[in-house]
Amino acid sequence: MLARSWRRPSVPSGHRAVVAAAVSLAVALAVAPSTASAAPSDQPGGTTGVLDSRDLDRLQDRAAEVQDDLRAQQDDVAAAREEQAEAERAVEEAQAVLADKQGELSVHQRAVAGYASALYRDGGALSPLTLLLASGDPGDVLSAMGFLDAVDAHAAQVIAVAERHRRAAVEEQERAQAALDQAARRAEEVAARVAELEAAADAVTAELDEALEVVDGQLARLQAEQVDVNERTAANWRAYVDQLVAEGLAATPATALRAPEGGLPAGLVPVAASGGGAQAGAAQRPGQPSSVLVLPGETLTAVSAAMEALGKPYAPGTAGPDSWDCGSLVQSAYGRAGIALPGTQGELFATTAPVAPADVLPGDLVFLGTAEAGLGHVGIALDPRTMLAADGRAGAVVVRTLPGDQVLGIGRPSLPRRAAVEVPGPTGGALRVECGNTVYPPSYDGARSWGGYPNGLIPPSAMCPLGAAGHVLRCDAAAAYRAMSQAYAATFGGPICITDSYRTYSSQVRLYGEKPALAAVPGTSNHGWGLAVDLCGGIERFGTPQYAWMVANAGRFGYLHPTWADPGNGREEPWHWEYAGT
Repeated sequence: MLARSWRRPSVPSGHRAVVAAAVSLAVALAVAPSTASAAPSDQPGGTTGVLDSRDLDRLQDRAAEVQDDLRAQQDDVAAAREEQAEAERAVEEAQAVLADKQGELSVHQRAVAGYASALYRDGGALSPLTLLLASGDPGDVLSAMGFLDAVDAHAAQVIAVAERHRRAAVEEQERAQAALDQAARRAEEVAARVAELEAAADAVTAELDEALEVVDGQLARLQAEQVDVNERTAANWRAYVDQLVAEGLAATPATALRAPEGGLPAGLVPVAASGGGAQAGAAQRPGQPSSVLVLPGETLTAVSAAMEALGKPYAPGTAGPDSWDCGSLVQSAYGRAGIALPGTQGELFATTAPVAPADVLPGDLVFLGTAEAGLGHVGIALDPRTMLAADGRAGAVVVRTLPGDQVLGIGRPSLPRRAAVEVPGPTGGALRVECGNTVYPPSYDGARSWGGYPNGLIPPSAMCPLGAAGHVLRCDAAAAYRAMSQAYAATFGGPICITDSYRTYSSQVRLYGEKPALAAVPGTSNHGWGLAVDLCGGIERFGTPQYAWMVANAGRFGYLHPTWADPGNGREEPWHWEYAGT
């Protein structure tokens, strides 16, 4: 009768087992199972406790409430700004009209002044009496008196016109002053509205920061527990391999285990298959109190290599040694063992020899996905409930729970590859998933929330440094940025110049206070997701060699220039780039 060689042990009440293959394998070796303060979480990166916390629920609810209020008032602010601009334009027009009228009045005033000056220059005011006394010819007197009447009539007309213009100018001046007063009142109203918005944001910032501090503390503790899980898993795996070495079983080649029905190396017996018969690619050595699972030497080498990557950042399109994606980690691990595998999750699924999910063994490949999104992840099984993977949501290589309801298939790399089959893809317009992380198209401009955290309120422990002046991003985006910056330096002799990265809620509040008509409402900025950067050093200008390099190469590292920031789209920002995976 064929017996299963490894089972999950029972755990004393009050303890949680490290759900890792090493524990089960240690039981098979009669080694006492170890315990840890946390088991691998259903949420990559060990954040389940945080995501279920009341503190985060309160944080999310309060942030959403304030953001809704700010969005509602933002329209009022924009309208007030436009009214102020219209009032200012009206003032400018009134002032221009006033200046014209005053100019016309000045012209007429100069004409009257000239007439008065001429009278004074010619001996004082003229009158019929002075003309009669000064002339001896009655005809000359009559002629002069007619001329004088004409001159008086013209002067009166000029003065009347001048007075009308003066009065019109006064009226225009009064209207202009009224417009100025109205503009001032509008400006005061806008200033008051902006102050209200700033006060609302400021009032909640302290509360949000306090809650965020609590959440960050929880996350830091869980991450420390995740590190402990990783370390215990790796230690137990090493103990298992050392035991196989001591018993002379570690060098069993894959070819010797592929056809158990036809015979196995001396002392070994087959492992039962769930559907009856024996499993290809594994064996066991009978013993007491339990049998010892014997895996191919190539599988031992591959899993050991994968253990060395625990804790390294996840970044799409990278293949170590500093960061990995899920497919490249599998390819590299098995490459160390001399087994050539493709480097993408799709190709691995298409060509790796399948086994029944119930027969999963350490070293098997686990393919995860959903009916809507299709294939979305690949990792290395450690036991029926645990896997090791470069996980896009965790942003790192982690030991995590294997979600049984998402298993699309199990593959065994130590067996000959099969003829390629179709890879399940997205249906119904669903977005593609790569290594557990949703991949957004280049034109995507919606909110990219992740980890359950609100915009601008991501715990510092969930972020990773860019290696430049305190800048941080989500860990996968940070790893991809560092790889991109290294490639950039190979061309331009230095790293990418950066001015802005993750923008906290508090910093969004400050920026909104400075530029309420231009800045995003706090809690809505793309920078608040930890997935956007603003760059410099030439990248901030269209048409430069540096900008051209980004256009040609950023996509290889999962970065894109959003369409709204492209030339001619109304809001040109050559410096703004966003991470969207590959």
